[in-house]
Amino acid sequence: MLKNYRDIFHNILPPERLHFDGEAMEFHSKDETEDLHYRPGVVAEPETTMEVSSLMRVAYEHEVPVTAGGARTGLSGGALAIKGGLVLSLRRMNQILLIDEVNHQVIVEPGVITEVLQNAVSEKGLFYAVDPASKGTCTIGGNIAVNSGGPRAVKYGVTKDWVLNLEVVLPDGRVIETGANTLKNSTGYNITGLIVGSEGTLGVVTRATLKLLPLPRFQALMLVPFTSVSNACTTVSEVFRAGAMPSAIEFMERDAVVLTQEFTGNKEISVDPSDQAYLLIEVDGFDESEIMPQCERILSVLEKNGAGEVLFAQSDSEKEKLWFLRRRVGEAVKATSVYKEEDTVVPRGMLPDLMVAVKSIGEKYGFRSICYGHAGDGNLHINILRDDLSDQVWSVDLNKAIRELFDIVVSMGGTLSGEHGIGLVQKDFMDIAFSLDELSVLKMIKDGFDPKGIMNPGKIFPNS
Repeated sequence: MLKNYRDIFHNILPPERLHFDGEAMEFHSKDETEDLHYRPGVVAEPETTMEVSSLMRVAYEHEVPVTAGGARTGLSGGALAIKGGLVLSLRRMNQILLIDEVNHQVIVEPGVITEVLQNAVSEKGLFYAVDPASKGTCTIGGNIAVNSGGPRAVKYGVTKDWVLNLEVVLPDGRVIETGANTLKNSTGYNITGLIVGSEGTLGVVTRATLKLLPLPRFQALMLVPFTSVSNACTTVSEVFRAGAMPSAIEFMERDAVVLTQEFTGNKEISVDPSDQAYLLIEVDGFDESEIMPQCERILSVLEKNGAGEVLFAQSDSEKEKLWFLRRRVGEAVKATSVYKEEDTVVPRGMLPDLMVAVKSIGEKYGFRSICYGHAGDGNLHINILRDDLSDQVWSVDLNKAIRELFDIVVSMGGTLSGEHGIGLVQKDFMDIAFSLDELSVLKMIKDGFDPKGIMNPGKIFPNS
């Protein structure tokens, strides 16, 4: 039976923050996942926890599906309202409530943009390291939903390593705190850890207490070319074995760099015809004297593995140009073709084998791929371009190829997603990563939080 969302929700928010048609509906019908499009029944823009609670309580009573969202930058379809219903936009809940300089903590609402938070704490000499490529637009709530990482995860960890406590609205409207604003907590179940990465399927985060560190004030950044993809990938694990602890090691194959230069129009970095892959390596520290010893260890590994001439960024401007190039790869690929992005992660020593497997499967099924990612923690983004593939190949055959790829990834000790989440587009492959017993435990958790199944339905679980 079709529900009348105007009658159900009309008196909860002012009309300017409750949308049943218009541009808001179109904006919230999609994210950055392929070319998928699902129109919700209503979009609500709450500004307080109590408004979220009121919306959830009514949605629970009427069994309306609820999909929470923010900046719509997701790559797994996690914020798509595939069952219609209510899209809960948290973009207006965008306040940094407290920067606690004494305890190195910050309390934020979910709509705070990640880079805005980083800049705000940086002004006080503090550091929040989670930095997805979309940090200029993505929000803390979205980062929590998918346990985001980014280039500096190799040294500083992913979102879960920075979250101390969460305020969460449960499906029936009740409001809870999941932990405490302390660095250690051995009191009861780790509900905070359970909510982080749950992709909005258990509740709605309305406030987060995050850990901070002192700001590392010194960095060195180098772009390293290789004539061999295998050598570039092998170098990654050897850097760590040499005793270096870089804050980032990013991998880009040649096509990723060329496409991004064409897309941005920035061709200041020379791409030699023989270069097949690049590593972007950063080291950081609190004292300038810490930097050069790390660089020397890394340079000895690079020389041993046949690296080309290393480009050292000599200024903040040059560093920004290199990071700009890396962070725009995803946009460049999207501008080239509709694509599917697989967010695989393996033990970093397996990266050379993973690259071989990706290209071999591409040859077998006839697709072109562009690979880049966070090599330091084994997280490879595999962009499969549609180009001129037929509907049959794109919609049917490609799923066979992806399943074959994920089988190999799991056999290497890896898993399906490192930081983008499972969402809609990876859910039917979850049987590769989990046994039936393991999936049943996940479902028990879901049912315990959400007995009516209204929270982001149709995500994570196969056949849902």
